[in-house]
Amino acid sequence: MPRRARGRAFEKDGGGMSGVLQPGYKQTETDTVSTKWKQITLGEAITFQRGYDLTNRNRKPGNVPVISSSGRNGTHNEAQATGPGIVIGRYGTIGEVFFIEEDFWPHNTTLFVKDFKGNNPRFLSFLLNTIDYKSFSGKSGVPGVNRNDLHEINVSIPLLPEQRAIAAALGDVDALIASLDQLIAKKCDLKQAAMQQLLTGKQRLPEFSGEWEMKKLGKIANIQRGASPRPIDSPVWFDQNSSVGWVRISDVTKSGKYLLKTTQRLSLLGILHSRPVRRGNLIMSICATVGRPIITEIDTCIHDGFVVFDNLQIDKHFLYYILTFIEDDWSRHGQTGSQMNLNTGLINRTEFLAPTTHEEQKAIAGVLSDMDAEITALAAQRDKTRVLKQGMMQELLTGRIRLLPASLNSPAKNL
Repeated sequence: MPRRARGRAFEKDGGGMSGVLQPGYKQTETDTVSTKWKQITLGEAITFQRGYDLTNRNRKPGNVPVISSSGRNGTHNEAQATGPGIVIGRYGTIGEVFFIEEDFWPHNTTLFVKDFKGNNPRFLSFLLNTIDYKSFSGKSGVPGVNRNDLHEINVSIPLLPEQRAIAAALGDVDALIASLDQLIAKKCDLKQAAMQQLLTGKQRLPEFSGEWEMKKLGKIANIQRGASPRPIDSPVWFDQNSSVGWVRISDVTKSGKYLLKTTQRLSLLGILHSRPVRRGNLIMSICATVGRPIITEIDTCIHDGFVVFDNLQIDKHFLYYILTFIEDDWSRHGQTGSQMNLNTGLINRTEFLAPTTHEEQKAIAGVLSDMDAEITALAAQRDKTRVLKQGMMQELLTGRIRLLPASLNSPAKNL
């Protein structure tokens, strides 16, 4: 007989999760269960219906959520569907799946489940998340998803008790992810508040006193713009076996405080036509996404969409947080054309307040670095949990791992 397990579904333990099932359920491998899942079409499990048009002019004040192809999109005073419900993007943002607990208005850019035909709505929301809707888009020549095509998809589903068990297990993981998202948002707000106080001198760390002074970026660093080999797309500039990275704005926006890797690497010839930056230097983007600072942890080169702060006369990590703090202000002063950009003259003239001692600069940067480290650790835990959820879905929604009521004496009883 399959092994019984006690405890909560994927119990949270010290910030992690253990593979423990809900009370009253047991885990079995597929080949030990005699009862097979039902092989049916999606249309036999649910019925999709197109959403309803609702212009902004016709909306009225209310608490009913309007669900468009990209999610919640305002409210209205009238519902067209009762909760719990499922909505998917029909065109626009195609294939996004939304589970809604309360009554709602499904927008005409969506399909919603009109009839669950006795199946568990939460289970079906997880199942619908496994479908590649974009492969069904544009069959009629117009981008979008046709409900009749979806109704013909072949799916496998268990009976209702197992649907409920799977929905509960995956729902526990969703709840953990949501709680981590909320905690990360709270920590980010706390960090922003700390920056507002500590980087302006409004709040001082207990061991420090004395006046702060205005400093210009051009006086505390030698600010050098990067250089780009031309033509930029020539393969002669690149070598994936090189140890010297080539920083693109996408590398920076995907990173945190430190640049640990780049998508591309430069050849020796490419390095000679760019601006080398050794590891441990502070750089900042000045084109497109302007004012984004990052500290290089690899040897790299920067193109003319970045500057490097050489010969710093101030603590590097303190300056990193100053640049982060004023990042949003750059867009008000940058030059506009095909895209926003900053010139080195503007950067050199930019002023900020700073402590006169390196010790206080380092102490402030240390407090903010600790907050960053905590946020990074929480984000890593959340990302790991998301990967775990994907693995669980692969196992539970295909029947490779079964969840059945433990009170049953045999897998086939009452099924």
